[in-house]
Amino acid sequence: MTDTSHHPDLSIDQQVALRTAATRLRGEFEGMFGEDTIERFLHTSYDQFAAHSTIPRFLPLLAERFARQRLHALARVEGHHDGKPTVLFLCVHNAGRSQMALGFFQHLAGDRAVAWSGGSEPGYEINPSAIAAMTERDIDISGEFPKPWTDEIVRAADVVITMGCGDACPVFPGKRYLDWTLDDPAGKSVEDVRPVRDEIERRVRGLLDELGVLTS
Repeated sequence: MTDTSHHPDLSIDQQVALRTAATRLRGEFEGMFGEDTIERFLHTSYDQFAAHSTIPRFLPLLAERFARQRLHALARVEGHHDGKPTVLFLCVHNAGRSQMALGFFQHLAGDRAVAWSGGSEPGYEINPSAIAAMTERDIDISGEFPKPWTDEIVRAADVVITMGCGDACPVFPGKRYLDWTLDDPAGKSVEDVRPVRDEIERRVRGLLDELGVLTS
């Protein structure tokens, strides 16, 4: 049974949702991680979003999705690696540049590589102009959400792409880092975001080529 006692403010529905999420995660990571690790990742993921979320009813879902990503990353760090190249895109708010890069990467690479994204100061929602600009390329990033990075996510990446987060970006020895200088789409119109989008696509295609990943 999932312990929700350290979240006394949770509604009954949220408590049920978190317990259900924990059950799903235990099933997915059975034999890899113990219940305590899964519970800790789920609840710390919940705390990451609870501080500034404007839509409380979505918190258990966000927590589950982020916990799942973190557990997959931890599995890679601990040697459960499928051999697929893993890339992490980082920017400030994880609402524009890094989300567009993630969208292009996943669209082009399919299941032949793994990509994640994060921000040094995660925003509240994905930039609407970035969503619209990507929709023009038939790529839907509206279901994504701004999130921070965590140690295990950075450690699991083969390549870390930074985009304007400067000294706030995490540095771990032995990682390959690339800094992409790109205009921040924040506050820009779709028309102004298009050139940024196109440059991101060009760079993502070049990165996938370097990694030897066949593109769709």
